Amino acid sequence: MTTAISSAASTTQVTSSAGSASNGKEIAGNFQDFLLLLTTQLKNQSPLDPLDTNQFTQQLVQFAGVEQQLKSNDTLTSILTAMKATSTSNAASYVGLEVTADGSSASLSNGSASWTVNAAKAATKATLTVKDSAGKTVLTRATTLQAGSQVFGWNGKDATGAVLADGTYSLSVSATDASGQAVAVSTDITGTVSGVDVSGASPVLTIGGSTVPLASVKTIARQ
Repeated sequence: MTTAISSAASTTQVTSSAGSASNGKEIAGNFQDFLLLLTTQLKNQSPLDPLDTNQFTQQLVQFAGVEQQLKSNDTLTSILTAMKATSTSNAASYVGLEVTADGSSASLSNGSASWTVNAAKAATKATLTVKDSAGKTVLTRATTLQAGSQVFGWNGKDATGAVLADGTYSLSVSATDASGQAVAVSTDITGTVSGVDVSGASPVLTIGGSTVPLASVKTIARQ
């Protein structure tokens, strides 16, 4: 069951398309050189001492192998292009949806930010620390945690009660149980996806001012 915690104040490796193109040109060049060498050899062999049958067969096998490798590279390039298009389309469908994803960073906007805290078991002592984008601690909160998922809501004020500027802030949690043993605690962020960045190897979602990899998404909900 999800409860709320009040704030103090209120990734088989596949070669990239660029690399595949470079390798393809290199193989294609070797293929053409090999073909030229083979035909020249056949044209200039002595009728009295023709090319050995075994050697000729080996050369034909090499010829077929190089040709097959060229076709394989073209096929891999096509597969990568199709996978990229599918991944982009899939990521774009997340825009406008509310998602929960692994992550310690959340966006403070209009005096509000929140994290979902997941405790492996109940903790009698827990310290929640909020830091700004520069790594400076702006708030430390002592509390207790129930086992499972609970929300930590923050009103954007530091330990002195001063209102902080909107931006990205991170949350870290350390906790112990009644016997003093450390309790494993993870943090998630929840928000509406406002954009998707597909320029990298894998899509990245924008949630407020934070970015999370698509693979980090745990839950999806329509508003």
